[in-house]
Amino acid sequence: MLTGLRVLTIAAVACWAASATARDFRAADTQVENYPTVQALMYMSRLIDADTGGRHRIRVFHSRQLGEEKETLEQTRVGAIELNRTNVAPLGSFIKTANVLALPFLFRSNAHLHKVLDGPIGDEILSSFEPFGLVGLAFYDSGARSIYNTKRPIRTIADMRGLRLRVQQSDQMVEMMKLLGAEPVEMAYGQVATGLTTGLIDGAENNWPSYVTTDHFKMAKHYTLTEHTMGPEVLVMSLKVWNELSPEDQAIFRSAARRSSAFMRTQWAAWEDDARKKAAAGGNLVVSELDKAAFEAAMEPLYRRYAADAGVQALIDRIRQVDR
Repeated sequence: MLTGLRVLTIAAVACWAASATARDFRAADTQVENYPTVQALMYMSRLIDADTGGRHRIRVFHSRQLGEEKETLEQTRVGAIELNRTNVAPLGSFIKTANVLALPFLFRSNAHLHKVLDGPIGDEILSSFEPFGLVGLAFYDSGARSIYNTKRPIRTIADMRGLRLRVQQSDQMVEMMKLLGAEPVEMAYGQVATGLTTGLIDGAENNWPSYVTTDHFKMAKHYTLTEHTMGPEVLVMSLKVWNELSPEDQAIFRSAARRSSAFMRTQWAAWEDDARKKAAAGGNLVVSELDKAAFEAAMEPLYRRYAADAGVQALIDRIRQVDR
């Protein structure tokens, strides 16, 4: 029979072991606090707290508090930051499969995108991150990215000529803009507003909520619905940190991430609608009638280069074959 002292000792050791495995996980996001991706991370934090009985929690650092995407990704790969919400474009600089998702005019609609991401192709792409020090947990919506500028409405490729447009820090995005006749300027997301006000850039490209929540719509009044890419956001975790988790905790994190993705999708449509209304109220000119076929045709050299890699071309073909 256990003595009272031994019972207390065992209980103390058990409590110590539980607290020793408890951990705060930092999550980086460049968007503002009420943005859907940030809210999804906060929702995931609540799930993690509940599912681990308070052992683990996620501390969400929004509004670029931990830095821009390129810098925070590097820190996530080495384990200095545990979780990171990023667009696929910066990942594409070192992960080929991520680059495919950011290809211009690849997805026919949001329904097509969701069917790809929610199926085996999406799972394969997420699992392909691990050799690069990242665990892909879930995709978040990012809407369609379109072009906005301070100079003129864009209806044809000729209207793109000479515009200095900010792009993500991505070789693929740089090439895309060059093919469209614009002058790409790689710039951190947080510097775009200053670039617009100082004339360093003439415009940029992004989705509706990002265009409005940053107040870019107040500086760049011309928004053209090119909808050139639907590259999603991705929630990744440091592989180094992942390997420190028990299999049970890994399952909890993966499940919470997927549930946070569903939570985020319920908010996204409302955010897009609200952003459109704010831009309209601000007197912005939204161009929906444009020669999109010519924009798509201009991407042929980019796709031809990808065709040289049989594996990448096979992935592109599989995505295109997915039904609406």
